[in-house]
Amino acid sequence: MKQVVISGTGLFTPPHSISNEELVVSFNAYAEQFNADHAAAIAAGEVAAIEPSSVGFIEKASGIKARYVMEKSGILDPQRMVARIPERPDEELSLQAEICVAAAREALERAGRAPGDIDMVLVACSNMQRAYPAIAVEVQDALGIDGYGFDMNVACSSATFGIQTAVAAIQSGQARAVLVLNPEITSGHLNFRDRDSHFIFGDACTALVLEGADTATSRHQFEILGSKLKTKFSNNIRNNFGFMNRFDEAGIGKPDKLFRQQGRKVFKEVCPMAADMIRDTVAATGLELPQVSRYWLHQANLNMNLLIARTLLGRDASPQEAPVILDTYANTSSAGSIIAFHKYQDDLPTGANGVICSFGAGYSIGCVVVRRK
Repeated sequence: MKQVVISGTGLFTPPHSISNEELVVSFNAYAEQFNADHAAAIAAGEVAAIEPSSVGFIEKASGIKARYVMEKSGILDPQRMVARIPERPDEELSLQAEICVAAAREALERAGRAPGDIDMVLVACSNMQRAYPAIAVEVQDALGIDGYGFDMNVACSSATFGIQTAVAAIQSGQARAVLVLNPEITSGHLNFRDRDSHFIFGDACTALVLEGADTATSRHQFEILGSKLKTKFSNNIRNNFGFMNRFDEAGIGKPDKLFRQQGRKVFKEVCPMAADMIRDTVAATGLELPQVSRYWLHQANLNMNLLIARTLLGRDASPQEAPVILDTYANTSSAGSIIAFHKYQDDLPTGANGVICSFGAGYSIGCVVVRRK
């Protein structure tokens, strides 16, 4: 079987950051106004009062301290609490395509590749800003790539599923090299008026170049030793927004069309699934867990990552073994594990083994075992 490597990674970080302190001020102003406006109904037991949020609550629940977003002022406006991002004309590069191009250029540079070396563009993320034409085809056109592209969505595991899809395309001879992109504008689906989740997400875009090892010349190569994908249906993480929702006017504007989850159930069910998946995937490559130097885990919740690492190692992982970026980026869905991989890879010596693992809605879990070349 043809050997495939990740030869370059790229990252687009939005220009604006929102601290927990800023987010709490905005949320609590909204909550105070809501409770005042509905005081009589709250006193009568007809409406539930909104509890205030706090920095302590957010950091204890998630480990998140800040998040990057594409637009800040609209989110922090208690009267709005939605980013102000106007639609672009059809003739202008779309927002998701724009951040894909930015991340792709860095990945191509690190891989030592030009657009002409790429045959396939895959945009894999949780939320697409349109159904068609595919964002991937728009990115392909913007970069001047002669080949093909398509979009895919496996929620927070979109990047790892995209990696395996790229590997298959290269090994089958469909593509010499593949560009995998994860443009996550998760602030768009987040309900900033929901105390339990208003702090969870941030925006970012990651990029990976995959190619055959026989053509790779980059200093940043990671050989893919094996991968495993798994899905199991669950309603515990859900977003009902879609083009058919307008058929039922009673649902327009309702909060269930935005992100929601049953966090405790997700924690209880996903952590053991992810640990088992990592253990099985590593074993299938012929390695043992002590031979794994680094775990680039999905960056959704610090407590989840700590538990998964502890389950695998039998002890707490060091920051070098399981690097964390969610404290400053928050949960960037499929981009999270790739941001960690991008930022914490260059120090690994030749021959070091690592695991990229994602887990999220679906449930979907993707695990990729790599070795530094």
